[in-house]
Amino acid sequence: MRLDVTHRTTYTYDDDVTGSYGIGYLTPRELPWQRIEQHEVVVDPTPLDLATDVDHYGNTATFFQLDEAHRDLVVVARSVVEVDVPVMDPVALAVPWEQARPTERRDVPDAWRAIDLALASPSIDHPAAAHAYAAESLRPGRPLGEAALELMHRIYADFAYEQGATTVTTTISDVLEARAGVCQDFAQLTLACLRSHGLAARYVSGYLATEPPPGKERVLGADATHAWAAVWVPGGGWLALDPTNDQAANERYVTVAWGREYADVPPLKGVIFTEAKTSTLSVAVDVVPV
Repeated sequence: MRLDVTHRTTYTYDDDVTGSYGIGYLTPRELPWQRIEQHEVVVDPTPLDLATDVDHYGNTATFFQLDEAHRDLVVVARSVVEVDVPVMDPVALAVPWEQARPTERRDVPDAWRAIDLALASPSIDHPAAAHAYAAESLRPGRPLGEAALELMHRIYADFAYEQGATTVTTTISDVLEARAGVCQDFAQLTLACLRSHGLAARYVSGYLATEPPPGKERVLGADATHAWAAVWVPGGGWLALDPTNDQAANERYVTVAWGREYADVPPLKGVIFTEAKTSTLSVAVDVVPV
């Protein structure tokens, strides 16, 4: 599928901002199943400096600095991406999940790269409740692919998608207790469940092309950034799972960046210098099949 992605972020302040420094993860990755035909990031006002760099996980980060006084800041990222359905090796998926722990697979060349993604991270701890919840799917000797897919199905069935049910300070235990959240929460819960059993799993940030209701036209800006999880498969890459929509990632998913958790790859973050008392943030994402 060929997808045209436009991601517009607008910050508005009630007083002048005299300096602004920002970093964004807005550039889709080049992957065996994903090719970038076009990409640009435009910042208004025009920044003093605009540059990119590649982080530890191979993600492209965009940096910008503004020294012109402004009350509105607009960052627009536009990409044209061609995505295939990721193909997984059924033999690799059939390995017992206990044998998919990177610390025990010295025979797999890339196992060392996955080890830090099997550990707890600042926002994703491993509470006993997460370990117990995952244990219902990770039964002894069960194939990794089968167990991970069932865990995804259960999170989709047991947790309600509810905007406002969580905040940036919500913990894994909070999500387990509330049984509600949004895509970032469900992705991070999946990571906590898998990692608590020694499996490596990464947080994936990107976009999902959505379908309008039957008989309705697409509404520009109705899409949003999305998040899902991916579990390491020894010798078989990473199995990407979306517990929010109860499906493995397919050709409608645009992968932008991955890391240990949301805080590693936020779409935008930064620091401003201002005496403004209030500000507003508006985000509009449009993913259009071409």
